[in-house]
Amino acid sequence: MKDSVKVSLIVFLVLLIDQSVKIWVKTHMEYGDEIQIFGLNWALIHFVENNGMAFGLQLGGDYGKLVLSLFRIVAVGFLIYYIRFLIKEKANFGLQLSFALILAGAVGNIIDSAFYGLIFSESSYHGGVAQLFPPEGGYGTFLHGKVVDMLYFPMIEGNFPEWFPIWGGNHFMFFKPVFNIADTAISVGVINILLFQRSFFSHKEQSALATQEAAATSEEGIEQQAEEEQASNKEQSS
Repeated sequence: MKDSVKVSLIVFLVLLIDQSVKIWVKTHMEYGDEIQIFGLNWALIHFVENNGMAFGLQLGGDYGKLVLSLFRIVAVGFLIYYIRFLIKEKANFGLQLSFALILAGAVGNIIDSAFYGLIFSESSYHGGVAQLFPPEGGYGTFLHGKVVDMLYFPMIEGNFPEWFPIWGGNHFMFFKPVFNIADTAISVGVINILLFQRSFFSHKEQSALATQEAAATSEEGIEQQAEEEQASNKEQSS
């Protein structure tokens, strides 16, 4: 199977899982509802939405939301171009897989931002289940939809010791962010590059060295040509 087909399948499968889970949560759970995973208190399906970035981070206001959506679209365009370059250069498949996961995650959240406001009714806090394609129309406009998050793993909760610097006595929770499958795909792709795809960085270094060598060679050629011209001028003058 060609690498291009493998990459396409990975992107498709991640998107299928991501969107299936999001649509199910949106149409079967009220905002703020929780479901335990395998009966564990620290592993939950917890339905929330956010207007911003991954893991519930925010970029304020309508303009911030629009800027973020447009940035994601530009980033997706770059990722598609770069993955095609990796396939053409026959880069190792682990690196292609990493960027495929990042691409799938970015597209997954773009779909929420671009279309969910158009096709879903509002999910208010314990205010009923949202409807897909409501007769009165969606809750938002194009590129102003909310990203659906549901994965929540508050594994450790307690208070810092009183002697602990700065946060002594304060409440803490690990892991607090609520995220989704798309966020997970992006994180796995980035971590895989940092930990297991060092060839990516060595390739960058080799490209930089090649550029420097080419520049140095070009400078030497220019200097040599100038010296030859000076010598020729001296011979002619004598």
